[in-house]
Amino acid sequence: MTRQEKANIIESLTEKFNNNPHFYITDASGLTVAQINAFRKVCFDRGVEYGVYKNTLIKKALGNVEGDFTDLDESLKGFSGVIFSSEVANLPGKVIKEYRDKQGLKKPLLKAASIDRDFFIGEENLKTLTELKSKQELIGEVIGLLQSPAKNVLSALQSGKNTLGGLVKALSEREN
Repeated sequence: MTRQEKANIIESLTEKFNNNPHFYITDASGLTVAQINAFRKVCFDRGVEYGVYKNTLIKKALGNVEGDFTDLDESLKGFSGVIFSSEVANLPGKVIKEYRDKQGLKKPLLKAASIDRDFFIGEENLKTLTELKSKQELIGEVIGLLQSPAKNVLSALQSGKNTLGGLVKALSEREN
């Protein structure tokens, strides 16, 4: 690979890291080319991008991104693939799990993940990452919680068949 080709890959990777706040680093060593291509297809179908890169190129690209990514250095050894997701933080984790379950494989393994610059190192974090709620799910839950007290008051008023209004009227008549 020429210096120019490496520079182009680093530039492309830097752009991807800047444009995708969520990325997962995986280890797919031992998988056949056909299995890796099948994994790429699953990623594409689910709307995430998967690519295999040299660790030195990943490190150099991360060095060009604002922030400190040195916590990921230990994960950048051996075979490394990167899954990029721009919107949904848990989608790459779900894709990994779905592919492994469907194929009956133990790989690709999760080496590390960066979710909005928070790092999750190691395979043991995959379950946690798949259970993360998306921004839209969290907003929906908050709106539901905020609407709940108002709905309870309205339903209590409606279930009393205007009893509250009648009590207020009766009390005001007593006072006069």
